[in-house]
Amino acid sequence: MNGTVLRSEYLVLIVDDEQFNRMQLRLFIEKEGYQTAEAQNGREALTVVQQLHPDIVLLDAMMPDMDGFECCAQLQSLDCSKYTPVLMITGLEDQESVDRAFAAGAIDYVTKPIHWAVLRQRVKRLIQQSQLQQEQESVNQELKRLATIDGLTQIANRRKFEEYFSQEWRRMAREQKPLSLILCDVDCFKAYNDTYGHRAGDRCLQKVAKAIQSAARRSVDLVARYGGEEFAVVLPNTNAKGATQVAQAMRLAVRMLAIPHSNSQASFYVTLSVGVGTTIPVPGSDFEEMIVAVDRALYQAKLTGRDRVVINHSN
Repeated sequence: MNGTVLRSEYLVLIVDDEQFNRMQLRLFIEKEGYQTAEAQNGREALTVVQQLHPDIVLLDAMMPDMDGFECCAQLQSLDCSKYTPVLMITGLEDQESVDRAFAAGAIDYVTKPIHWAVLRQRVKRLIQQSQLQQEQESVNQELKRLATIDGLTQIANRRKFEEYFSQEWRRMAREQKPLSLILCDVDCFKAYNDTYGHRAGDRCLQKVAKAIQSAARRSVDLVARYGGEEFAVVLPNTNAKGATQVAQAMRLAVRMLAIPHSNSQASFYVTLSVGVGTTIPVPGSDFEEMIVAVDRALYQAKLTGRDRVVINHSN
């Protein structure tokens, strides 16, 4: 983190069963410019963390009922505390207690009586480290997302399609449920580019991608750009009838865009040829055969006049 830390943005949760200890810590922490919240035992601390999502927890080790070690261990299981460092405050300095604090998930510890200058630096450092970790995680997630997104159409790319299709193939094989695949191709797209130019071709693909995506409505359905003007749709737990309905909806959605295409052999507008296949995967089998079979159905759609859906019946 660069520049001055705006400490008032950060919330410190103080957990101690002794009111005097909490008051001392609160006065010191607030003097340092942080906001504070308090809990007087481990169970209350778990509730407060889930409600307020503090940036750091100052946790007394020795408390009745649920001590700091157990509380710390339970905090680690909360999704909301993934980036919340725990600083254990303990009167115990023996090797076993220190090891126990770190084993429970504490990031660091300070001993009683508290050395305030040490506490100040450790709170500041742990919050900074947590913020950096969150920023890095955010960057990594964005990089991961970009690696699986097609830059032009902003839908999944071929890499993502292959990962997802493989994953769902294995899942449907385990559950013995139907998996459907749709491959579709923009008809006479080379002629479209030659007639209207590549920039218009790019805009056309963006509109087609949105139209296809609008027809695959479930969160588990994946629409991907498979090639230049070819799109693939993975429909988990979908039978042949359902897949055919989705395919027809996609074809009609593209027709309803009414994008003029004066040199198309299928229509005066941009249209889709679509191949569909459905199978219940055999455990341990390969999905490549299904892609080949659906691609044959797509080729048949083009061969028999374009702007139509052809179902592969070999599966």
